[in-house]
Order: sequence, then structure tokens, then C-alpha cells
Amino acid sequence: MDHQEIDVPSFFLCPISLQTMRDPVTVSTGITYDRESIEKWVFSNNNDTCPVTKQPLNVTNDNFLTPNHTLRRLIQSWCTINAPYGVERFPTPKPPVSKCQILKLVQDASASNSPQRLIRSIEKLKSIANESSANKRCLETTSQAIEFLARVIIQDNNNGTQALSILALLQITDERVLKTILAEKDGAIFESLIKIMQKSNYDSRAYAMGFMKVLVQAAEPTQVVALRVDHFIEVVQLLKDEVSPKATKNGLKFLALACPWGRNRVRAVEAGAVHVLVDLMLESKEKRTMEMAFAVLDQLCGCAEGRAELLSHGAGLAVVSKKILRVSHFASEKGVRILYSIARFSGSSSVVQQMLELGVVVKLCLVLQVDCDVKTKEKARDILKLHGKAWKNSPCAPNHILGSLPC
Repeated sequence: MDHQEIDVPSFFLCPISLQTMRDPVTVSTGITYDRESIEKWVFSNNNDTCPVTKQPLNVTNDNFLTPNHTLRRLIQSWCTINAPYGVERFPTPKPPVSKCQILKLVQDASASNSPQRLIRSIEKLKSIANESSANKRCLETTSQAIEFLARVIIQDNNNGTQALSILALLQITDERVLKTILAEKDGAIFESLIKIMQKSNYDSRAYAMGFMKVLVQAAEPTQVVALRVDHFIEVVQLLKDEVSPKATKNGLKFLALACPWGRNRVRAVEAGAVHVLVDLMLESKEKRTMEMAFAVLDQLCGCAEGRAELLSHGAGLAVVSKKILRVSHFASEKGVRILYSIARFSGSSSVVQQMLELGVVVKLCLVLQVDCDVKTKEKARDILKLHGKAWKNSPCAPNHILGSLPC
């Protein structure tokens, strides 16, 4: 065989992408795909149809992928024949783990009092999760395994961080499982995660933050209200330390989910959230991060303590005003809402004067003139009506703005 003849045959390429097919599997429509690629198509991209035929696939069935052993052997033979030309033969893929195997592993670890058995079981579960997307999916849908790992975290032993690192690999969407974990020892999981955040490295802190966000999404209002100041202190500290962009977003999401309740707003403020959010808004250039920071700050300005903290920050009002119309319609809406809370509930003469000097009034007038959300314009107009008289009579007010202020 001449070197020029060595082209990768068509069956050796995955129909979804141009990556090499290593573990061919056939779906119910008769089309064969590389296992990793079709699992990504189904589970990561949330598709339930065959990419080629567009026919529906029964993706809820754990056995909807059938290994194509004949094609796999042909590919391996082709690799062996072309080894002199630098083609490497890949090993026979391991079959995906089954739920029965995972359940037996969990049951054996739960029934044993041996610390060594527990460690081996956790290590095995982590190995399973890292082997393939199919294994990860199997773990995600085995509630007993998720609950077992959560119990290990709650037990507050040295294996908690290892168990947490496995959960960090998974996408846990079953609310029943999450509610079961939350009910364990009256929400002890939050306490255990906070302890991990207090004494662990950046990776473990990020994992803990991610799981806390997932839990608070599934928690009942009574469980969210039961959060303590030290929970918020660790979340705020994580934001301050800039552990990772993903951890920052998870921390902001946690605050957004926890702070609709007044008690939690005060707790977040006491934990220093307002100043950290302002600093984040000064430094961040990532759109989604900015939007989430605006959303949380809007909630915190719903209480007197939050407004006082914003005003005490030297750049508080200035950064809120500056970012309006520069990030997104969503951020602008939240920014104007923040200014409205300040103007209506904390609008002392000194604050009103400060808003003028910092250019807040100019920005509000600009909001009325540009293309933005109707509700945002209404809020801006309301602010100008509240203190229009004081600003009109001020020598600091620019002349071109005086005519824009509503009567």
C-alpha cells in the first residue's frame, strides 16, 4: 500500500464531528456514531433526535446505545495494518458502568464500618465518573450514589472533600434527590459545605460553592431563610478572593436566590456583600457577571442597611451610574432600580447633591433619550420627579439638562 493511499476511511469518522471513532454505537434509527459524540449531542446539548435522520430517540432508556462490535474490530484492524504509517491502535473501550454496579458499590461502602472500604469506594466512584460521559450520566441518575456522597460530606471527615469533587463532575437535576439531601439532619449539608470552604484550597471551595448553589435552587423558603450570617460570610469571601470565574458566578447566583427574603438581605449586607459587589462591578468586564452583580445589589438595596453600605462606598453610586447603558438592558434596568431605591428611601439633601455631582442626573436624563426598556425609562423619570426641584435650583446642574427634567 502506497503512502498516498492511506486515507482515513469514511466509517472511521464520527458523523457528528471529525474526531476519530473509537467506540462505535448504533442508535434505534440504525445510524452508528462514536459513543462520546452522540452522548454529548444527547446529554450535554439536550437533544432527543438522531442527528442524521432527525427521528426521535428513546434517550430515557439506559440501553438506547448498542455497541457496534463488528465496526469497532474493523477500525482496530485498520489501525493495526496502518501502524507503520504512524496510526496507533486504540484499546478496546471499557463497557459503560451499570446502575447495578454502582448500587452494589454504594451498598457495600454503606454497610461496612471500614474506613479503608469507604476510601476505596469513593476512589472507585471518582474513577467511574472520569472514565466516560456514559458513566457520568449513570452516576447522575443513580440517586443512591448522590445521597451517599452527600452523607460522606455531612459526616465531616477527611473524605468529604473527595466526595465533593465527584459531585462537582456531575449535573444533578433531580429535585427529589436534592430535597432528600437538604432534609438530612435539618440541613446539615450547608454546615458541612461551609466548613470545607473555611479550611480548603481554591478547588474545594469552588466545588462547595457550586453545590451550595444547586442546593439553594431546590431548597424550600424555610430552609433558605434559616441560613446564617456565616454562610454569607464564606460566600462573600469567595467572591472577594476571586477563586475562579465559575465560582464567582455560582456565588452571585447563590446570593440572588437567597436574598429575596429580608432577613437574608441583612445577613448578606452584614457579611460585606455590598462593598464586594461594588468592587466586582469596578473590575469585571464579563457581561453575565455584571448582570448578576447588578441583580444582587438591587435586592440588597431593598433594605436600609444595604443602601447605607452602598452610599458608604466611595465608588458606590458612581459605578452604578457609569455602568447603566454600557452592559445590557437587564443591567440598566437593575441599575436604575438601585438609584430609585436610593432616591426614594435614602434621598437626603447630601445624597441628592452627591447624585448631581457624580453625574447620576445626567445619566438618568440620557436614559430618557435613548432606546431602552419602557420600565427603565419610567423609573428614571420617577427619580427625576422626586428631586427635580432640588436639581433644577442647583448651580451644579448642567444647563442642557434643566429642560429635560419633568415638571
